[in-house]
Amino acid sequence: MFKLPNLPYDYDALGAYISKDIMQLHHDKHHQTYVDKLNAAIVSVPELEGKTVEELLIGLEAVPESIRQAVRNHGGGHYNHSLFWEWMSPQGGGEPTGALATAIIEKYGSFQAFVDEFTTKSLAVFGSGWAWLQPNLEIITSANQDSPLIQGLPAPLLGLDVWEHAYYLDYKNKRDDYVKSWWNVVNWDFVAERYKPVTKV
Repeated sequence: MFKLPNLPYDYDALGAYISKDIMQLHHDKHHQTYVDKLNAAIVSVPELEGKTVEELLIGLEAVPESIRQAVRNHGGGHYNHSLFWEWMSPQGGGEPTGALATAIIEKYGSFQAFVDEFTTKSLAVFGSGWAWLQPNLEIITSANQDSPLIQGLPAPLLGLDVWEHAYYLDYKNKRDDYVKSWWNVVNWDFVAERYKPVTKV
């Protein structure tokens, strides 16, 4: 059975940018619902029990049609959010360093140019979805709780949740203000760790 991961920091740790109320609602309610509904779907198909959420998403076409959409939605929600909490930190913000920083500057010309493009694509997501930085440093987006894994792509280096539940209590309908604030909590150390395997290829 899948379990809700603990936050790696206190609910109010990102308070200057993302409030305690948002974090409690987002983690304890929304993410917990994805976990609960994913477990409910898997229980009905015993041969899927024991698979990781990554295996389920990568092999989505092999999941019985009766629960495929539930696995897509709730498995994607569980996978995406489990990473999302790690992509933020009270000590976050600033700019990456080392190989990741060099690669981003080589591709985009400057770190700010990368931030601008990622922000633009985040704001362009229609309705609910995510923006992703992929290992090849391309920026892509997805709808709902779809992850790059569902598209047959590698696991992302970084992702931003632009569902309204991620920001509405703090920022109302102003997604642009939320995205601007989010850059102050990005955990670049975690992103850099995920980038390391790319540099060894």
